[in-house]
Amino acid sequence: MESQSQYIGSNSGMDGVVQKEGKVANQRKAGTCESILRILAFMLTLTAAVVLGVSKQTEIVSVKIVPTLPPIDVPATAKWHYLSAFVYFVVANAIACAYAAFSLVLLFANRGTKSSLGLVIIFLDQLMVALLFSCNGAAAAIGLMGYRGNSHVQWNKVCNVFGRFCNHAAAAIVLSLLGSLVFMYLVVLAALGLHRRSK
Repeated sequence: MESQSQYIGSNSGMDGVVQKEGKVANQRKAGTCESILRILAFMLTLTAAVVLGVSKQTEIVSVKIVPTLPPIDVPATAKWHYLSAFVYFVVANAIACAYAAFSLVLLFANRGTKSSLGLVIIFLDQLMVALLFSCNGAAAAIGLMGYRGNSHVQWNKVCNVFGRFCNHAAAAIVLSLLGSLVFMYLVVLAALGLHRRSK
């Protein structure tokens, strides 16, 4: 009888050890997943900023000054810093890229320690989601104007002339949107982790 109770006691001790090892394994898996997502966010936002930042296209455009005279051929250049929405886009992606790298370093430096840094990182992740979604919206709006124009205000479409530049801008917006979705997924993972810990 006594040996049976000792066996039950030692068995419950083993259960505690197994549970603790399971928690440690889950924390390691969550930490690895978070690290991979942060690296992915870094790469996507960096690529988006670089793709639009280095994009430039010069074309010869025919301009008609007076209706009775023939048009004049003028060289015109499309660059990202000519439009404030694209400036905002490049700067916002550069900020998100720098933050992703910084948060990754903080994640490795504070691994295994309990600090209030986790809440700060969750808040900053949410800030990056908002920043990236807003810059994507601004860049997509001006990009759509370039593709389609606006007949109501007599804005002509320009992507039929600057096709390569518009394609680079579209690719950068898609990459940045994917980066913002990665940051949003990080926020969801953090919220689920907080919910699990509060139980």
